[in-house]
Amino acid sequence: MNYSISDLEKLSGISVHNIRIWERRYGALKPSRTAGNTRFYDDEQLKRLLSITGLYHSGHKISRVCSLSNSDMSQLLQLDIDSTVAAQHRHEYFITQIINSCLVYNEKKLSELISSSFGQDGILNTYKFVIYPLLVRIGLLWLNGKVSPSQEHFLSQIIRQKLFAATDSCAVVDNTTKGWLLFLPEDEDHDIPLLLANYLLRAAGQRVIYLGPRVPLDTLHDAVSVTKPEFLLLFMTRMRLPAEAQTYLNSLSSQLKGVTIYLSGNLKIMHAVNLPENIKLLENPADFESIIKNKRTV
Repeated sequence: MNYSISDLEKLSGISVHNIRIWERRYGALKPSRTAGNTRFYDDEQLKRLLSITGLYHSGHKISRVCSLSNSDMSQLLQLDIDSTVAAQHRHEYFITQIINSCLVYNEKKLSELISSSFGQDGILNTYKFVIYPLLVRIGLLWLNGKVSPSQEHFLSQIIRQKLFAATDSCAVVDNTTKGWLLFLPEDEDHDIPLLLANYLLRAAGQRVIYLGPRVPLDTLHDAVSVTKPEFLLLFMTRMRLPAEAQTYLNSLSSQLKGVTIYLSGNLKIMHAVNLPENIKLLENPADFESIIKNKRTV
């Protein structure tokens, strides 16, 4: 597949300006040209840019990363993969065994491992110490060519199934109770953190309106006016330009001025924007836990 430089910007979250600078200064990418002299990039160039971006956001100097061959970049990614080893032996056991089961599409074993971790540590701690670092490692393994997109989707769907099953066991709170409205923006579909929040809130006896991923901004006002939630919660995890995130958050804030909105996701991007007054950043799961424990008021 061929991509324009604008496509690369959307897929990597790196601006066209920076991509061009990385090309000129460091030889990061080598685009091809059409007969009409228009530049384009293939799948290998996209994958190289995503690897560069991943290493750059991990703290490596861009000048060094761009100078690496694909082989050297793979070795550096492997070091980042090795650094995701869990501190607790039992957590690392679950992470490695889940990955092994994922690679051979062993649904039965994978399901048993997640259920066992839920039983030992509870759903929240399983997310913090197994599922979250597991997804980070899977992402790095994908960049390093050791996991395919189909394997990643296979794993994600089973985690979703487990969270849906746990949520289904929670009582549904009366419709007259004020509560939460949960959603992802229309360009976001990584809903596992949102599903976890859905479960935690329902398990704490709170009312939840769960809209899920890819919710158009212009439909939110209607949902809020009908359901009248006290709080909104959304995640923005996709790589994007800070200016793009700022525009979205400003629009969200202005449309829903009377509602407290909690935001989590990609902290590098979130720290690069100015949050409107009614939008509060959740840095980690502990922040969300404290909100639930403090009787839904912060």
